[in-house]
Amino acid sequence: MISSEASILGYAVAPTPLGAIGIAWGDAGIVRTWLHAGTVERARSQVGQAFPRAVEAAPPPHVAAALADTTALLTGAPRDLAGAELNMASIPDFDRRVYELARTIPPGSTMTYGEVARALGEKPMRARDVGVALARNPFAPIVPCHRVVAAGGKLGGYSAPGGTATKRRLLEIEGATIVAPPVQAGLFD
Repeated sequence: MISSEASILGYAVAPTPLGAIGIAWGDAGIVRTWLHAGTVERARSQVGQAFPRAVEAAPPPHVAAALADTTALLTGAPRDLAGAELNMASIPDFDRRVYELARTIPPGSTMTYGEVARALGEKPMRARDVGVALARNPFAPIVPCHRVVAAGGKLGGYSAPGGTATKRRLLEIEGATIVAPPVQAGLFD
């Protein structure tokens, strides 16, 4: 994900009703978030495992704004995080394109994996690749992978702690219509 830890300047953590959120940044923007990391101590531990030389610090204004908006989202206030500065320099091209498109999905709206593939000019069968890219998303919920669902109103998968229950909660916070209960089969139809 990140090619050099030397580019990491700092990190911050914040408690939310869904668990702590962690955010790490460098000169070129946010490099990673940890959604629903459990306790604040657990979030610190996760950052330390990923970036042992990172220093907990007051974030610069653009990161502080992203952290405040993310925390507000997780406490129930709808927020659009599309303006947060992300460092995607080491993200594979297809994944980056998926993340950029996902960031255009407004809060309260969803797209299916297949719709994302088609919007990227890909064949619908690349829907599974969209799902794989979103499962690797290092910026949740700033890159709102929770807004990408399976066909037929199914939630599909979600790789953050809490799985589809967390995905469902984020969609409910944003006022999205959720039709079907979560399923394990047919996630990328």
